[in-house]
Amino acid sequence: MFQKSKIYKYIAFSLFLSLLFGTLIYSQLSNRHKAIVKTYFFHTTGILNSDWLVYNHANIYEMESPTFLIDGIYKSMEGPKASRYIQLNQKNELLWITGFEIKALDVETQEELSNDFICHMNVDINDAVYYENFGLKNRIGKQYPRLTSLSHGLEKFDFPKGYAVPVHGNDFLYVTTQTLNHNISKINKKVKHKVAISYEDGAKKMKPLLSKTAFIQLPFDEFNPNKQPLDHGSDQCIPVETKNHTYTDASGQKLSGHWKIPLGKMTYKSSINEHLALEKPMRLHFAAPHVHPFTTSIGIYDKTDGKMIVTCAVQNHKKTIGLDKIEVFSSSIGVWLFPNHDYEMVLTCNNTSKEAQDMMGSMFLFFYDAELDAKIN
Repeated sequence: MFQKSKIYKYIAFSLFLSLLFGTLIYSQLSNRHKAIVKTYFFHTTGILNSDWLVYNHANIYEMESPTFLIDGIYKSMEGPKASRYIQLNQKNELLWITGFEIKALDVETQEELSNDFICHMNVDINDAVYYENFGLKNRIGKQYPRLTSLSHGLEKFDFPKGYAVPVHGNDFLYVTTQTLNHNISKINKKVKHKVAISYEDGAKKMKPLLSKTAFIQLPFDEFNPNKQPLDHGSDQCIPVETKNHTYTDASGQKLSGHWKIPLGKMTYKSSINEHLALEKPMRLHFAAPHVHPFTTSIGIYDKTDGKMIVTCAVQNHKKTIGLDKIEVFSSSIGVWLFPNHDYEMVLTCNNTSKEAQDMMGSMFLFFYDAELDAKIN
């Protein structure tokens, strides 16, 4: 009996130490990583519903995310999130994706909430399978396989009439949806995201679009990332962190795609030639920006011709942090980009808050794909 008592004490003491150690580690995590831990715990224990609900209607694929708990401030890229693979159907048949939409729902009332609870919704493809199905193996691995993204301020878009992204019904698409809360510090709200993907039957005559992702990436001091003041006349930035959204250019310079902006008006720009990777002239028909609050515009500048070829205005909330609307570029006529031209992405912002804020600037660019058109039609 005495031995059993000692064993129980050792077990209890070990559990106490484990709990203490876990609490200490958790307290040192970033807000983003705390959200990951909490969401995993709530979903695996069943405290929050972890199921995805799927409603596949004719020409529209709809699903509701697992339940997320919004229990404090979550800036861009910090909130609870979830991911899953989907198939528009399970048939090896051609379909045309024509648009995307995301809404935030109150779990208790099922009423639609404001876009202030939507950070983003990403859609990735398996480019190896995708391009092999279309007989374009030479494209595999050429670019990060993100098809597109919806985000705070741009919760819905449709491609120009007659244009769409071709997929096969049984292609796997990887969907990630993440929550947001810039303004309400005292909150305990259960939220879901409702995602919709619109598509047409493959028999319909459409022009295929090729997606390319371009984004701003700025140099920073690898050995002293938080160095201030920044060098005058340089494009240097202070990265939000160095573990994610960090890249290296051909010269070995570290670059960040997620940086801090100071108070006031600023303009940021960087080359996107490598992202475009144009081997021949291509016609741009649609561009969906992804930016963070305090952005006022984002676009593409042709340095060779000395002019902006795409500019998307951004409207911010007037009294709180957030975005009312991000304009898209949409044109059935299109605009030509050329491999011998030099292109930059340019972002303007005006930080009207009282502290530094985080920033990202990217655009999902959709070009008419003549090569794929020839194979399909």
